[in-house]
Amino acid sequence: MPYIRSTRRPPVDPAVEAVPAGMRVAGAFSWRLLVVAAVLALAVAAVFLLRDIVVPFLIGLIVCALLAPMSAFLQRHRWPKWTAVLSCFLAVVVVIGVLALVVTAQIRYDLPALGHRLDHNVQSLQTLLATEPFGITSKQVTMWLSDGTTFLQTHAASILSGFQEAGSGLVHALEGLFIIVFTTLFVLIDGSRIWAWVVRLFPRRARPRLEVAGRAGWKTLTSFIRVQLVVAVTDALGIVIGALALQVPLAIPIGVIVFLGAFVPVVGAIVAGTVAVVVALVFNGWVPALVMLGIVVLVQQLESHVLHPFLTGSAVKVHPLGVVLGVTAGTTIAGVVGAFFAVPFIATVNAMVTAAAAHPAGTPAPEIGSASTPPATVDVAADHGGVQS
Repeated sequence: MPYIRSTRRPPVDPAVEAVPAGMRVAGAFSWRLLVVAAVLALAVAAVFLLRDIVVPFLIGLIVCALLAPMSAFLQRHRWPKWTAVLSCFLAVVVVIGVLALVVTAQIRYDLPALGHRLDHNVQSLQTLLATEPFGITSKQVTMWLSDGTTFLQTHAASILSGFQEAGSGLVHALEGLFIIVFTTLFVLIDGSRIWAWVVRLFPRRARPRLEVAGRAGWKTLTSFIRVQLVVAVTDALGIVIGALALQVPLAIPIGVIVFLGAFVPVVGAIVAGTVAVVVALVFNGWVPALVMLGIVVLVQQLESHVLHPFLTGSAVKVHPLGVVLGVTAGTTIAGVVGAFFAVPFIATVNAMVTAAAAHPAGTPAPEIGSASTPPATVDVAADHGGVQS
C-alpha cells in the first residue's frame, strides 16, 4: 500500500503564534549573536591573561612572515632548510646590531652639541618666561624644583617599587624574546606540518575550507608585511634625508623611530614624524621645524597616494576607514601592542573568511604538511582577498 503523506499541520502554541514572524527571526539571530559575543569575550579574556605568551608568539609569526619568502628563495636554490632558516635569522640579527651601533654612535657624537644647544634653549626659555605676560622668575622655578625634590623624597618607596616592577618587566621581556626566537625558527622549519595538525583538530567536513583559508591568510600576512617593510624603509629614508639636510640632530635615531612606527599604518608614521618636528623645534628653531613638518607631510602623501596604491592595488580589501577604526580599537583594548597587530589581524582574517566563503563545498583542498616549502610559497587566487605579490 503506497504511503500517503499527511498534509495536516502540527498544532502550534497560541503564544508562539501571537509573536510576529519578524520578531521570532530577530530573537533567533539575537541569541546566536549573544553566544558568539560571549565566545569572543572569553577568547579576548584568555589572550589578556596569557599576554606574556600570546604577544611574543604573534611577534614571532610576524617575523616569520617577513623571513618566509627569503627562506623559500634560498631553498629553491638548493640550500638545505636549516641553513636557509638560520641564514635568514642571522641576517635579521646582523641588521638589528648594525642599526643599534649606528644609533649609539650618532648619539655619542651629537651629545656634546646637544648639551650646549639645550643650555642655550633653556636660558632663552627662562628669559621668555620672565617677560610679560608670563612673569615667571628664576626664583619661582627654583622653588618648583625644590618642591619636586621634596616630592621625590617623600614618595621614594613607591618609586623604588616601580623600579622593581621594571626589573620584573625586563625578565618578562627576556622570556618573550626566547618565545619569539623559537616561534620564528620552528614555524619557518615546520610551519606546514604545524598547520596540518591544527586543521586535523576540526571535523573532516570543515578541513578543506580551513586549509584554503589558512593559505590565503598566510599569503596575505606575508605580502602585507613585505609591503609595510618597503613603506617603512621609504618613510625612514625620507625623514632622515630631510633631517640631515636641515642639520637636525639625532637624524638616524629619528629614522629608526619612523621605521618602527610605519608598521602601524596611517597612524604610526604620523606620530613618529612628530618626533622629528619636535626635535627640530627644540634644537633648531621654529623655521626648520616648519620645514621638517612639510617634509613629514610630503612623505605621508607619497606613502598614501603612490606607495600603497602601487604596491597593494585593490588586493587588500580593507577600507582606510576600517584601518583607522581598527587601529583605534586595538589601541583602546591593548595599547601600543593592539595598534601594532590591528591591521595585520584585520587583513588576515578578512582574507581567511573570504577564501573560506569562496571555496566550493565538498571540493578537496590541496594537501598540506607534505611539502617542505613554507605556506607562504603556495599561490592563492586573487578573489581570496589576499595581497598580490
